[in-house]
Amino acid sequence: MRALILTAALAAALPLSGCGAFSSLSRASEALDTYTLSPLPGQGGSGSGITVVEAASSGGALATDRILIKPSRVQAQYLPDARWSDPAPALVQTLLVGSLQNAGGFRLVARDAAGLVPDYTLMTELRDFQAEAPPGQPPVVKVGLTLTLIREDDRSILATRRVDARAQALSDATGDVIVAFEAATTQALSEAAPWVRSRTR
Repeated sequence: MRALILTAALAAALPLSGCGAFSSLSRASEALDTYTLSPLPGQGGSGSGITVVEAASSGGALATDRILIKPSRVQAQYLPDARWSDPAPALVQTLLVGSLQNAGGFRLVARDAAGLVPDYTLMTELRDFQAEAPPGQPPVVKVGLTLTLIREDDRSILATRRVDARAQALSDATGDVIVAFEAATTQALSEAAPWVRSRTR
């Protein structure tokens, strides 16, 4: 069923100019190159409190390891020659865990409680994680997160934050699109990690 939906989306797509990745969206299936992104760097450091970062929730178009491309507001397609190392929600979870660990100031940051009693739980809604590229225009990567921090001793919402970031790719070549994803994701993490750290002390 997924293959039929994707085929229909590709058949309905507007033609894209150029010879880069976007111009080959209708190409037959091939082996996909795998890409990942980097958490924020840092030295870590001890602290107090255990924070669990849950897997991000997302809409169906983002709940995949394929790299989402939107030629228009109502179209969802995927790069034909590339994929993420994990489905996008799990990748974002890994990036948040790594960035918080590198930031330091926590006793422990983990992706699940695994028998522990956490002090805080970070819930994330992944709203945007795509390149938007109307025909004839340079692609722009958008990353959008809604962060909700839960205090576990009374299960109350401690704070909520919306983070939006974007970066323009130099071209529609796959490598340039991935570089733009890295830039936008780094920008989003640079807002998210300090915000979480400041509210879990």
